[in-house]
Amino acid sequence: MKRGITLILACLLLIAVPAMHVFACTIVAVGKDATVNGSTIITHNDDSGSADFRLWIIPAKDWEEGEARDLVLDSHNYGDFIDPWENPDYGKGIKMGEDPYTGHTYAYFHCRYSFMNEVGVAMGEATNSLNRRSEAGLAAYNALFADNKGWIDCWNAQDIALERASTAREAIEVMGYLCDTYGWRDPCETIDICDGNEVWVFEAYGKAMWCAVRIPDDCFFIAANSARINYIDFTDTEHKNYYWSETMVQFAIDNGLWKEGDDLAGFSPANIFCPSGSNLRVWRGLSLAAPSMADQFEPTANACTELPLYVKPDKLLSVQDIFEIKGDYYQGTPYDKSLYPDAGPWGNPNAHTKQRSIGVPQSCYVHIGEVKAYLPEAIRGVSWFGYGGADTTYLTPLWPAMEKLPEFYYTGSRYDTFRRDSGWWTNSYVQQICEINYQYGIKLLHANRQEKMDGQYETVAALQEVAAKMIREGNEEAALKMISDYAYYNAVDWHERWLEFGDYLLKVFMWGRINFNTPRQSQWWSSIMSSAPMRDLETSPFTVPNI
Repeated sequence: MKRGITLILACLLLIAVPAMHVFACTIVAVGKDATVNGSTIITHNDDSGSADFRLWIIPAKDWEEGEARDLVLDSHNYGDFIDPWENPDYGKGIKMGEDPYTGHTYAYFHCRYSFMNEVGVAMGEATNSLNRRSEAGLAAYNALFADNKGWIDCWNAQDIALERASTAREAIEVMGYLCDTYGWRDPCETIDICDGNEVWVFEAYGKAMWCAVRIPDDCFFIAANSARINYIDFTDTEHKNYYWSETMVQFAIDNGLWKEGDDLAGFSPANIFCPSGSNLRVWRGLSLAAPSMADQFEPTANACTELPLYVKPDKLLSVQDIFEIKGDYYQGTPYDKSLYPDAGPWGNPNAHTKQRSIGVPQSCYVHIGEVKAYLPEAIRGVSWFGYGGADTTYLTPLWPAMEKLPEFYYTGSRYDTFRRDSGWWTNSYVQQICEINYQYGIKLLHANRQEKMDGQYETVAALQEVAAKMIREGNEEAALKMISDYAYYNAVDWHERWLEFGDYLLKVFMWGRINFNTPRQSQWWSSIMSSAPMRDLETSPFTVPNI
């Protein structure tokens, strides 16, 4: 298929290196035989201090012959997607060209990244760092990005895959086609994809280099800003468990990244195209899923070459189990972020930023996509969605087939004023107040949210079964209205509860106290403070900033 020819002249002057997204996302994926209810699960938490947090439902569309879809770099950066097809607004994005398309595209959720469509295909991403300090890393970078003129980044790739794919495999084929045809012009990305039946991991490295691997149904996968696919079975020509770019091996040979004639069993795409190093978050996730195997994993192990791509978890996992993993900050390990001196007397893990954890405070959102293939398409995929860090947010169930979202999902901006009618600002408000005395506040927060969340899990499962029965009896419109109404008003209720809870926490922690009583500092913190030197006020490094 030929490239679209419509180009903005300025695009020709774009630098060849990709735009560097914040390297801080962690993704988890679980096969259907490893979950408590036979669903597949994928996650994404977008950790960014600048992200556009607004959430939209992009409507389905029928494309006529001769129509084409815009290909846009940086398309999720403060554009307005209230009417994306008739009045596209890509914000700071730049249109590179067009891709001809004829047929139907699905409705899907669009936020900082797009993450689930109306037929139950869900995905997340982790942007990977490439170690250019090493000889192999610098060689890979020069081969992939020195003259990269690609048109596709992760945002556009996930958008288009969710528009066109009814299965995880189709999503891989769509994104592979985009890489092959237009070229990948983004840092290396690891994308987890599920559809209720299968879980796949797709990696794009730059230009036309990409591959994908199927995760076994009884296994757990995690990635955290390090490329992970370390093996491709090139004999799997029917693509039962692997896909890959047909030019990948030859490209590696031509650019000195792989020696011709070497055994392809040793061809590791991640290590060849995006070499990195140890990754404490990958170690931690594998250890949490399979604690019986934890002694086999070293915290300092290379995430690509020394840690397994997946493990069989010790127990069947639920959405709640995954949610707790998403909020982890190494509790109970030597790396516990609440025990560093900068965590303060009340053990605030969010204050220690030197060591990344799976749960981080600057998350734009947390998304857990749960898909049950045995249900009708329109209701099989639930997006469990929450703004902010996983440890301090709540999850509310949303469906891409909803009639509409509450306005607080697409209200506000990080760069405007605080707004109580904005979902992200409300969750950030609670998170910030909780950090005044984290270890006390988090107990209040977890107790406040858990009863409602436990009820949600039961209610959603029951609603899906009722809606499935209605759909099979020919009452799909009524079933979707029932699901939509529940999701809408439940989300509104959460928002109002969280506003009230934030106000309550503010009262509890007024003046840094607990209900106006001075809390006793731990002996651990007192010993740190007693050994700290007094500051000389005349030589203090602190100055009053000019505002």
